[in-house]
Amino acid sequence: MASILITGAAGMVGSHLLERLDAVQPGQVIGSYFRPTVRMEELAGRFPMAELDVRDAGGVFQLVAQHRPAQVFHLAAQSLPTVSWSHPAETMAINAGGTINLFEAIRRVRDTLDPSYDPVVVVACSSAQYGASMTPENVPIGEDVLPLPLHPYGVSKVAQDLLAYQYWRNFKIRAVRARIFNTTGPRKRDDVVSDFAARVARIKRDGGALRVGNIETRRPIMDVRDMVEALVLLAAHGLPGEAYNICGDEAYRIGDLIPIFARLAGVDLPLAPDPALFRPSDEAVILGRNTKLKEQTGWRPAVSIEATLKAVLDYELAHLPA
Repeated sequence: MASILITGAAGMVGSHLLERLDAVQPGQVIGSYFRPTVRMEELAGRFPMAELDVRDAGGVFQLVAQHRPAQVFHLAAQSLPTVSWSHPAETMAINAGGTINLFEAIRRVRDTLDPSYDPVVVVACSSAQYGASMTPENVPIGEDVLPLPLHPYGVSKVAQDLLAYQYWRNFKIRAVRARIFNTTGPRKRDDVVSDFAARVARIKRDGGALRVGNIETRRPIMDVRDMVEALVLLAAHGLPGEAYNICGDEAYRIGDLIPIFARLAGVDLPLAPDPALFRPSDEAVILGRNTKLKEQTGWRPAVSIEATLKAVLDYELAHLPA
């Protein structure tokens, strides 16, 4: 049975994708990782794992040449816009340079080892690419809207996206561009759902008020289980060179998540606005048009917002620090 490679398998999405695919092809899914953002003890010993910095072109080639995966899910990235401001060159080197290294490794395997090698590569791009184009008249935003990223992370994701297109057009590497919108789930860090869940878990134990920033914005919060299914379907049915928004059907007002958390935790959640949590600017609504993904793959989001919040809260309660 042909193997599958997931780069960035120790990130939130990558770890769930690893579990999903290994359940179908046990022992055949290889995960690479570098600077894990999830607890490695949740993955260690369960799957074939290789430590790999995608900036290391030789290491990327060795991994691809050794396993020659039929499918590659390229999720390895510096994924925080805030970090990209302080480390723009590193962000570009990982996200754009790492993508080049992966595609060049596939080319080199073809040229030197196996002319028939023809993997599908699903590249994890981002809704952050749209940036200033995410205006009310463009929402829900389609794949054909001009990308106008507002931070180095968004720029790096545009570069990844266009590299995937270029390597398909010039070298016929079957790259599919997956533009991922707000996704959450157990193991997630630094998004509104995981932040709320961690605070609610502490309030359930210790009491207190829920610190909040701007709760009037609307976001298309999607469960990682739905995201993983979209990626799997794109590997099977996505068209090479094409871009696909992976986005939930509905944009939820952030404030409307709070009573759901209160009910799930069985606590009152008085609010405490925290100036440190307010950003200088926030898009009022982020929402993508997912028609193309649905029509070409048959994907539909299946996990309710309440089930998503419960999964994240349960995880935070189980890992509540002393």
